[in-house]
Amino acid sequence: MDSQLPQQVAWNTTESGLIGASPAFKKSVLAIQRIAAFDATSLVQGETGTGKDLAARAIHYLSARQNCPFVPVNCGAIPAELIESELFGHAKGAFTDAKAANPGLVTIANGGTLFLDEIECLSPKGQVVLLRFLQDHTFRPVGGKPQSADLRVIAATNCDLMQMVEAGKFRLDLYYRLALLTLVMPPLRERPGDPELLAHHFLAMGCKRYRISVKAFHPCTLEWFGQHLWPGNVRELENLIYRELLISEGDEICLSREPSSGDGVHDRRRNPDRRRMAWLDMPYQRAKALAVFEFDRTYLSSLLTQVGGNVAAAARFAGKERRTFDRLLQKNGIDKNRYRNRNQV
Repeated sequence: MDSQLPQQVAWNTTESGLIGASPAFKKSVLAIQRIAAFDATSLVQGETGTGKDLAARAIHYLSARQNCPFVPVNCGAIPAELIESELFGHAKGAFTDAKAANPGLVTIANGGTLFLDEIECLSPKGQVVLLRFLQDHTFRPVGGKPQSADLRVIAATNCDLMQMVEAGKFRLDLYYRLALLTLVMPPLRERPGDPELLAHHFLAMGCKRYRISVKAFHPCTLEWFGQHLWPGNVRELENLIYRELLISEGDEICLSREPSSGDGVHDRRRNPDRRRMAWLDMPYQRAKALAVFEFDRTYLSSLLTQVGGNVAAAARFAGKERRTFDRLLQKNGIDKNRYRNRNQV
């Protein structure tokens, strides 16, 4: 643990899954420790794959609630019509299939922390229900009597909630309730040196997990780590290391060019582009239109490959709104489903 961190806090960042040495990483670690000291609703923000879940867990296990439950829930997986039952539970006979009383997530997390991931996916009804609960931590199970709960709520999002507020998709009053304390997890491209540290960690973990003899990184790979922009952040790096570990031959991993590209592809890139030679036989406007089209397809396909088909992450990296990015995919005839989980092991 870094010597500048408070000595009274016994916390191993490696064991927590948070690994790094860059200034941006150290700043986020200090912020986590400060937030953990105060028992208040918190909002963790950051791009996909930056470790928001790990940060939320660290806040919980560094807090006074560490010996009580940490209950994670993905808001995007809760249907709007079931939000109250999922959060607050229901009494026996509350509805047709309620043959027994069932505690909700709030009751299960009582005393500890309720982690609401992808809070931006909460339906309008869910936003109202959550806002009402956050006001005084009282709730009513479906078909039951009013109750109260003593817990901490941590929410996380990879979206700009204020933009969603301005677009009428998220309640401003709920945003202020959630953002009492805020933490922004930095993207990997803003953490110089950390990709190499994380890569060595994942390499050791992968060798142990898959029972593979210890391998090392070729020097060119270490240089590549610092040049790649990591649109999928730490999750992209982890999946990349595991995949290359499994498919690479020999005792070294080399990523001096695009991962897993064959020598034939590499050799072709050294030769003149035959498509460009063909453009010289076309009128200027036609050649330009073809070049733009091919650039769009190559750029969009490569970006989707890098992020494992995560369209939201690809749009954010490209600096485009999600809907605009979707239209670009449609315009260029790119099926985003083909790229999903491509970077998964």
